[in-house]
Parts: sequence; structure tokens; C-alpha cells
Amino acid sequence: MGREDFIFTSESVSEGHPDKICDRISDAILDFCLEKDKLARVACETFSTTNTVVVGGEVGFSTGLEFNSLKPEIDELVRKVVKEIGYEQEGFHWKNLKISNLIHQQSSDISQGVDRDGAGDQGIMFGYAVEETPELMPAPLHYAHMILKELAEARHKGIEKNLGPDSKSQLTLRYKNGKPVSIESLVLSTQHIDPNLSSADVRDIVEPYVKKVVPLEWLSENTSWHINPTGKFVIGGPDGDAGLTGRKIIVDTYGGAAPHGGGAFSGKDPTKVDRSAAYVARYIAKNIVASKVASRCLIQLSYAIGVAEPLSIYVDTFDSSKVEERRLERLISELVDLTPKGIIERLNLRKPIYEKTSAYGHFGRSPEDNGSFSWEKTDLVDKIRSMI
Repeated sequence: MGREDFIFTSESVSEGHPDKICDRISDAILDFCLEKDKLARVACETFSTTNTVVVGGEVGFSTGLEFNSLKPEIDELVRKVVKEIGYEQEGFHWKNLKISNLIHQQSSDISQGVDRDGAGDQGIMFGYAVEETPELMPAPLHYAHMILKELAEARHKGIEKNLGPDSKSQLTLRYKNGKPVSIESLVLSTQHIDPNLSSADVRDIVEPYVKKVVPLEWLSENTSWHINPTGKFVIGGPDGDAGLTGRKIIVDTYGGAAPHGGGAFSGKDPTKVDRSAAYVARYIAKNIVASKVASRCLIQLSYAIGVAEPLSIYVDTFDSSKVEERRLERLISELVDLTPKGIIERLNLRKPIYEKTSAYGHFGRSPEDNGSFSWEKTDLVDKIRSMI
């Protein structure tokens, strides 16, 4: 049994954070390739610094399409992403970017294993769900995401003209009897346009948005607010700090409330189990919690490159399950085909649905009609209940 009374912290970063810019560019390139060929194999990485973006990695098309012919379109795609995020500052402007495109053909050594419907790499992946929010996500991370998402929407709508694209949030929650009951501290650093704004001025801007999304009963006079604690934050994005794809994997998943297998998601097509198996593990964990079989569920899957079936399935419900965990482990394979091909078909992953996953978390989002966030569906609940 885990601790019932404790304090726990998670952080989020905005779409304009240097690493998140890179995640979005990598996923935009992935979507672009999937639009050209739904069977495209993509592993794309992005690096950004002052007025510079470098993309690299590998792409393979089943149609025989040559990636080199698409490079001018990729350059324009990179500029489009940076423009949509909102960067028009001297040290990072979508018009002035120097773009280096180093993407090449996928390795035949990798493709031969995937061609046999095997996993695109070895690795371990985790899925997690918990009854702390309606989305069955850890509360500190969920609300840290929501704060930044609200601020970004206000910025994009022109409501808050003094906010810049780059921001970070961090929430520390107090738990009693295993449930979140109060916000002990809130840290929010956001880029601003007017260099004369003080930390107090920025707090006046952001506080209404914080109060719009967090449970108000969790805020009190004892909540410690740290808004732009270093003072001025005018130079943001890759001009202030270099960015790289895949450096925010804890922000992308469960905020540290659950283990992470170590593999990043962005820029990878669904044959890469780093991504697809993490999605299906979340899907199964969420359905187990949504079915009320357990109030908290962690699932681990493991794979070997070129091998289709998972090497292991592990379930931990932290003593919250009505069913023995070994039984749940046996049931999981009956519920879902856990081969890469089975996961892709179950969640309908061969679609250009990935760019929007690149900020504010891959989990805890609402499934959309176009297939986005299909792993957040709870369509296994009735079947789980009938099987136990």
C-alpha cells in the first residue's frame, strides 16, 4: 500500500517551449508523410536554436516516393509551425529561420523486422490511469497542462496581447487519504512582450486563467504563488534556450506519477512501439479504472525488435483492484491484440493525427471524430466487466 498523505509535484511546458517546438515540428513532418503514404515509416528529430532549425532522421515510403523531392515542402512546413505557435521575435522568427534538412531513407536493417509486423525497436512502455480527475489522469499534471492551455488560447485569440509563446507551470498538491485536497504551491513562468511588466503585473494577467481551470477549493491563503520568480522573461523560445525533440517525456505522460520506459513519442510513426505501445497501455489502464475494477492502474509492456508479441505484461493496481492482478494480466491479451499491427488497427493509428499531441500531454485528452486520441476511449468497459 502506498502512502496516503503526501505532497506531490508535476510540471508542464507550453507549445512555445523550445523542446515543444521541436516535438511539434517532428510530429508535423510525421503527419505530412502519413498524408502522402499511410504506411510511411518515420523517425524524425528536430533541434532548434537562435533563428535555426535542424531536422534529421529517417523516412521510408511504401510507394517508392523519394523524400528528397519533398524537402522544399518540409521547409515551408517548419516555417508554418513556428508561425502558428507565434514566434516573430528578433532571435527566432518564422521568416528568418535557417532550416537544415538532414532526413534520409530508413535503414533496411530496421525495415526488415517491421516488414514482418514485428516491433520497430526493443523497449518497455507504461500506461497509467487514476481516479483523481474526470480524465483519469494525475491531478498535478492535468491542471498544470490546463493552465498553460488556457493562457495559450487567450494569447492566440488576441485577448492577452502581452503574453509570449514560451511558458512553464508547476503544481504542488497535498494529498490526504490518497486524494488531492489542496494546492500547496503554484509556479508559473511566462514570456511577456512588454519588458516593463513586473512579476506582480504578470500575476494580474494570469491569475484569472489559473482560477478558471483549477478547483477553487484547492486554493487558499496558504497557497504559495511564484509567478515569473526570476523577474523579466522577454527573450523566450530557442533564442533563450536550445530545443530538442523528446526532452519532455515526463510532461508528455504522467508527470512523474508513474514510471516511464524512456522512449520519446514525437516524430515516430506507429510501428515504433515507443509510441503505439505506450498509447495502448494507457488505453487498457484507463478502461480498467473506468470500469471501476480498480481506482488506480499501472501497466507495463515490453517488446523486442522484429518480434510481434510483447515479451511481458505487468499490472499493478496498488491494492485498489477487485480482481487479482495476475488475472488482469491474463485478460489483457484477450481484450486487445498487442502486436504492433493489432495496436495500429485497434487504435486506427495510420492517420495524420499526431501534431496536436505535441503539447499539453498525449494523455487525458478527448477522443476526436478524426481519430485523434483514440487511446482515450473507454469502449472496453462493458467487456472488462463481463470478463471478471
